[in-house]
Amino acid sequence: MIVCICNNVSDKAIRKAVDDGATSMPALRKQLAVGTCCGKCHSCAKTVLRECLEDQSSAAIPFQPSFASA
Repeated sequence: MIVCICNNVSDKAIRKAVDDGATSMPALRKQLAVGTCCGKCHSCAKTVLRECLEDQSSAAIPFQPSFASA
């Protein structure tokens, strides 16, 4: 779906930017120019960003050290 009509930014582009390390709206603005014209897409872009970050954090497997028996 297109999130930012002014700059033709899709939710897929936002997801890719998050996969590449974007973690904030300023980072998305810098990388994709999302929300830099009329600003009507800001809330939708922020929602997509938040969902992507939540997906990443829930997919992360916490480190569990294995202890070798001596």
